[in-house]
Amino acid sequence: MKPAGPLTILRSLLFVIWMYGTMMIIGFAVIWLLLFPRSWSRAVFRFWLGLIFGGLKYICGQTYEVRGQENLPEGGALIASRHESMMETQAFWQILEDPAIILKKELAWLPVFGWFAMKLGNIVVDRGAAAKALRKMLRDARDRAAEGRQILIFPEGTRMKPGQFDDLKPGVAGLYNAMEVPCVPVALDSGDYWSGRGIIRRPGKAVIQFLEPIAPGLSRDDFMKTLQSRIQDGTRALRANRA
Repeated sequence: MKPAGPLTILRSLLFVIWMYGTMMIIGFAVIWLLLFPRSWSRAVFRFWLGLIFGGLKYICGQTYEVRGQENLPEGGALIASRHESMMETQAFWQILEDPAIILKKELAWLPVFGWFAMKLGNIVVDRGAAAKALRKMLRDARDRAAEGRQILIFPEGTRMKPGQFDDLKPGVAGLYNAMEVPCVPVALDSGDYWSGRGIIRRPGKAVIQFLEPIAPGLSRDDFMKTLQSRIQDGTRALRANRA
């Protein structure tokens, strides 16, 4: 990937100011909504996302396309997504009706973002607490799924660079076994446009693709192999087909 030019850097900087500026202004203006039902905070959050992705389009020339939505089942499901940038973390709140995203504990402490993330009923995981954290995550996920919400996890555990892959973390297998619902793998290529580290936002259209669901009932090993294969093969195919 070529280094970003001066214009791309300038546009990226303007977008970052726009993104965090609107988050702080709107967040503090409506902080009182945290005292009211979750649906109120969800409506404001979606309004903010509209501003964010509108700014991304007009400032940076970047958009995203969703494919394979026919693979999403009705009601509770486990969504296991490739993770390359912050873009998909935000985009899933536009794409899915009412997701519960599994987030690392550090994000819950962020001003404004963390407060609303908790109010929206996302699931926070303390990765340093090992077995205790896994039990809490499974309990929270079952509760959210019982409400008909879709549980979203990034099973690689962190943002990966384009073309880089790693073994999936075991938490996704625990969720799959505990929830007993279909697991929908997701491939994407967002890292080519929205830098996983740093401010660079390149013009272009990222793709988020829901792949064929994995039915419940597989053994742990079979599930992990199937999930990893579908995410990696799907992600490689997106870039190969674009080339």
